[in-house]
Amino acid sequence: MTTAENRRRIGDWLARADPDPDNVWAQWRQHGVALIPLGRRFDAVRVSAERVHAAVGSDQVRAVADVLGAWLAGPVLRDLRSSLGPYYVLIAPGAAWDGVEERLSTDTYLGVPRPGHPTVLTRWIVEPRTPGRLCDARHLRALLRTADPLRAVVP
Repeated sequence: MTTAENRRRIGDWLARADPDPDNVWAQWRQHGVALIPLGRRFDAVRVSAERVHAAVGSDQVRAVADVLGAWLAGPVLRDLRSSLGPYYVLIAPGAAWDGVEERLSTDTYLGVPRPGHPTVLTRWIVEPRTPGRLCDARHLRALLRTADPLRAVVP
């Protein structure tokens, strides 16, 4: 399967989180970003840039992407409207989450770029690899546990 075919399959999976998937595709064509409802196919955990960068030990885009990809093995978005824009870690709706970071779910919409098409507003830091493959909330919790001790050590 080509990369384009896989991205199309992932796009279809993401779009079906909306009761009207054609609307998502129309938003992607017109704006590059679609507002997709959470709570059906996936939820999102909003994590501050400061906390992600402390856990990763870097604020460099490639380093952050590599670490998040290795630790979480699932899709992560970043709000790019400011240098302090938060990260959104996509997890399963039924996944247990007891972290201090806010979990976004039902009755919330997330701006999601079309896979393979970065925008100036938001970008995949870790693109979805296959339809339905999400981050493991336990791995996110473990990664974030390192943030506070590292922040205390870094001058």
